[in-house]
Amino acid sequence: MSENNTIVVEIQYLPGLEFWTCYENFETILLEKHEHFQKQTFRNRCQILTAQGVDTLVVPVLDGRSKHKTLIQDVKIDYHQPWIKRHWGAIEAAYRKTPFFEYFEEKFRKVYEQKPDFLYDLNRQMLTVCQEFLRVPDKCKDTETYNLDYEWPIMDARGLISPKKGPEERGFYQPIPYRQNFGEQFFPNLSILDLLFCQGNKARSILKASIKNTSTENTLTV
Repeated sequence: MSENNTIVVEIQYLPGLEFWTCYENFETILLEKHEHFQKQTFRNRCQILTAQGVDTLVVPVLDGRSKHKTLIQDVKIDYHQPWIKRHWGAIEAAYRKTPFFEYFEEKFRKVYEQKPDFLYDLNRQMLTVCQEFLRVPDKCKDTETYNLDYEWPIMDARGLISPKKGPEERGFYQPIPYRQNFGEQFFPNLSILDLLFCQGNKARSILKASIKNTSTENTLTV
């Protein structure tokens, strides 16, 4: 467990393993609810592994192209675009034959069927489903106001977990290879979906071993 008790980070769509190693390593996760939405981030995208390689799934939003900055909690999802069909179709094609897909698919699919109006709510609901399947306590709290800076013992990780830079540039995640659904090459830091569908009840032990700078735990291979 980190010496910091709390980490503040932006909410993400079906987050990757780097986010979840932070989750395992801190007692409290503050989800930034009062920041402005930023495009081309994990706030509205995730990455899965398909037969063609890594595929990025993006949730289209109505407010993201506005000239005016929009609070993340106010960003609405664009349901004029058939993105649910695209996302679920890609997820099903990628993971239908994995060992644990049939155990987990229903609750993820139900979130899509509910069609939350707001991106923040979609991400929150998906996060809750992931917490249940990982069998982890709910450590998440929404921020009540926007703070420009945070001081010790709160670690400010907002904007650090980014698709533009690899996790090796940060101190959160040590990739631990596990058996994926396509090929021999291991692709790290994919959406938690990949780990859940491929490894099931082993997922949490892999996350714990993936916390960077742990001692003997990160020698685990699956």
